[in-house]
Amino acid sequence: MPYKDLRDFVRALDKAGELKRVSIEVDPHLEIAEFADRSVKTGGPAFLFEKPKGSHIPVLINAFAGERRMQLALEASPEDVAARIAELIAMRKPEGMLGKLKMLPKLADLASIFPKTVSGGPCKENIRREGFSLDEFPILQCWPGDAGRFITLPMVFSRNPDTGKRNCGCYRLQVFDSRTTGMHWQTHKQGAEHYRRLRAGGQSKRMDVAVAIGADPATMYSAILPLPPDLDEMMIAGFLRGDAVEMVKCETCDLEVPANAEIVLEGYVELGELRTEGPFGDHTGFYSLADEYPVFHITCITHRNKPVYATTIVGPPPMEDFYMGKAIERIFLPLMRLQLPEVRDICMPAEGIFHNLILVSIRKSYPGHARKVMHAIWGLGQAMFSKCIVVVDEDVDVQNVREVAWKALNNIDPERDIQFVMGPVDSLDHSSRLPNYGSKMGIDATKKWPEEGFTRPWPDVIRMSNEVRARVDELWKKAGLR
Repeated sequence: MPYKDLRDFVRALDKAGELKRVSIEVDPHLEIAEFADRSVKTGGPAFLFEKPKGSHIPVLINAFAGERRMQLALEASPEDVAARIAELIAMRKPEGMLGKLKMLPKLADLASIFPKTVSGGPCKENIRREGFSLDEFPILQCWPGDAGRFITLPMVFSRNPDTGKRNCGCYRLQVFDSRTTGMHWQTHKQGAEHYRRLRAGGQSKRMDVAVAIGADPATMYSAILPLPPDLDEMMIAGFLRGDAVEMVKCETCDLEVPANAEIVLEGYVELGELRTEGPFGDHTGFYSLADEYPVFHITCITHRNKPVYATTIVGPPPMEDFYMGKAIERIFLPLMRLQLPEVRDICMPAEGIFHNLILVSIRKSYPGHARKVMHAIWGLGQAMFSKCIVVVDEDVDVQNVREVAWKALNNIDPERDIQFVMGPVDSLDHSSRLPNYGSKMGIDATKKWPEEGFTRPWPDVIRMSNEVRARVDELWKKAGLR
């Protein structure tokens, strides 16, 4: 059965030995973040801080920070989820009447993943239009150079003003005062696009926004997924959890939020109103610089009785977001292969912090094939931010970064095999020549063909014969070696 809410997930983490309840007082100002950083760097547990200083609301952190925890969150391995996606892709063209009949049960299952509106839910147990303050919540300051406290694991809901379709993204919120925060909509994100479209239309001065904090893990996770525009994250959450996400209407704005959310902040963004947001210790491992962003005004807070505050910390890798991103890498491989069937595998190492390095193995079929793959990846949604793409042959294990480095460095003639292009870059890239715009690099580390101008013999990799390895396996044991 899918998790009903965040509390269900906390119980699962506890039962699996993946959670440590901390009963001593710990300060949300830097101390909780230091606990979380130490734990993720040493393979330690998730934490539930039961007595955060200054608040009666417990703090959950590092809930996704590990392969085992991601499997618990998804109730399956990322590879199993990827297999389900591959199965859906295969359903597009069923062969013959028998194939169509076999599809029917699967289509019936799909009908249950669409979000459904309900009249009420746990997030409405307390409705507060007056007398509320963000100061009641144990919102973290994660790093000493941060501009203040930040809500770091929100589900931010907005609506496309042209199509009316919902978007849910994970955008940090700097707390300015008891009722306003920053809204960190990077220019390439869908929330920012909704803001631009509504402002260009000139028919409204305000944009409704709702922020949910804490829900069942699949719903929370869906907010970070790199989905195509106007594909409802709540539908994907339903697919991941195998059951529809129940949504409930907000009290003061025209949006819906997950009914099982722990905390909901309702409000609006005033179009054209900007305020300095940041610095913030970001997932790059550096502080992202202060910049001007919209301001979120809170008009109402609803929450469960005894809510749990879910949060995360980002910074020098690997951290919790690495494990969340690694699952995305595995889950979305079938979708990438739908457009690029020559791709055998991809890897985004922790040190590349997602957008700085993608390793790709391909089944090379023609001259220049590696370059075609590079440009195709730069044209795929958020993969456009990939600063460096290294393409290798299909016999290279891209999950083994040492093997990739060894073979790639041996296989390239730098002037011939490195290509530079210009285009959009991640807003958090502090090294680009301009904000949001700079250069990217592709490296063709595949074996070069005569048709690519390489006419000398290409050497074989040194390998011991299987026969000798098998004989030495037995001798190894007899020698008492492990």
